[in-house]
Amino acid sequence: MNALRSKKTLALVAAAIVAVPSAALAGDAHQDRTWAAQRAIKGGQARNVILLIGDGMGDSEITIARNYQVGANGRLAMDTLPLTGAYTTYAVQKADPSKPDYVTDSAASGSGWATGRKTYNGAISVTPDGKPQPTILELAKASGYRTGDVTTAELQDATPAVLGSHVVSRDCKGPDAMATCAVNDKVNGGAGSIAEQLVQTKPDLLLGGGKQYFDQTVKAGAYQGRTVTEQAQANGYQVVTDAAGLAAAKGDKPILGAFAKNNMDLEWVGPTPTRTGTAPAKCAVNAARSPSQPHLVDMASKAIDVLDKQTRHSKRGFFLQIEGASIDKQDHAANPCGQIGETVGFDAAIKKVLEYQKSHPDTLVVVTADHGHTSQIVEEATLGYTATLVTHDDANMTISYATSEITGSQQHTGTQVRIAAGGPQAANVLGVTNQTDLFFTMKRALGLR
Repeated sequence: MNALRSKKTLALVAAAIVAVPSAALAGDAHQDRTWAAQRAIKGGQARNVILLIGDGMGDSEITIARNYQVGANGRLAMDTLPLTGAYTTYAVQKADPSKPDYVTDSAASGSGWATGRKTYNGAISVTPDGKPQPTILELAKASGYRTGDVTTAELQDATPAVLGSHVVSRDCKGPDAMATCAVNDKVNGGAGSIAEQLVQTKPDLLLGGGKQYFDQTVKAGAYQGRTVTEQAQANGYQVVTDAAGLAAAKGDKPILGAFAKNNMDLEWVGPTPTRTGTAPAKCAVNAARSPSQPHLVDMASKAIDVLDKQTRHSKRGFFLQIEGASIDKQDHAANPCGQIGETVGFDAAIKKVLEYQKSHPDTLVVVTADHGHTSQIVEEATLGYTATLVTHDDANMTISYATSEITGSQQHTGTQVRIAAGGPQAANVLGVTNQTDLFFTMKRALGLR
């Protein structure tokens, strides 16, 4: 009886944390959402976990995309998840890990949710002393779950890399790029570059860019003299390089999809900010985008379809990470339409995931970012660089980038970022948590040890 009462009390307290109104004033047409919040809190184990990362997608970047695409009072798919909190994103200093590094990069932040351990900027799933730490994908795979890693960046970029590789520098993407990772180099008895380690970890799906690193030649070990792509094929991967190949690929063996030499092409283009602002403008579809490249929603759909079919008759489900990578990259480039287009493309993938979750409620879905970024909605031209866009509301929205000259790279920020979730264990994102807490939430959801 006491346990039951405690459980009910916990549900009520957690629902209150969601911060939705529990009572409506007379004449107020807004619905009381308390019961919906209570129903969203589910414990137990999940069959599947889908983690969606909007790289550099802080609250400002979400608001900019929402205003432009659906209007200030509209809602994106990512806004519809039932439980929302925030998490802190700091890294630690390599020379003194007892001290925080307040502004993280994607490598340290990704290592945080991948391993549950804080590390230094540039580290890929190793502790500050360089020791590899098991990742959520590796643990899931070892326990019989199917796994997938999807991105619009190079697959060797920090966020996808943290799931299946362990190097002391994020720059060590291929066998020809090991200068800063001597301890990890195969010629020195290490596990190899990020590209080599990813195909050795062998997720069931690897989909993204970075073909040039898979085309590099292995320098030592059993696959010496062969390319990383050939190593992948020898380990059972079917390799596809365009949208048609991805659509035709069957799920009877692992899929390596490398659809671009480096990062995949942008969805949208638009005005470049200036010191004095720009005339109000609309974004446009990127006509230069290669038609042979799948969109993120296409890769997400294929990954879900393959993993679902592979696990339909098995005891275990799957773990899948999907990254919208170039929100960050276009924020760095002070490219508002590039940034918005990537956020909208990422939101299309979220919508697809949430559609899957409706028929598979035992799936934990988490949507978050790795760090904040620099773009801001402002009243008018600022001391930085600004561009003005005409939004869905037919109103002008001025966006400022003010942490670098336009020829440089805009900076990350050290702010906390949104984390939203639905499904088993989703209540663990409520309040303000630490980025490393996400690892333990996913681990608990999958019943991993």
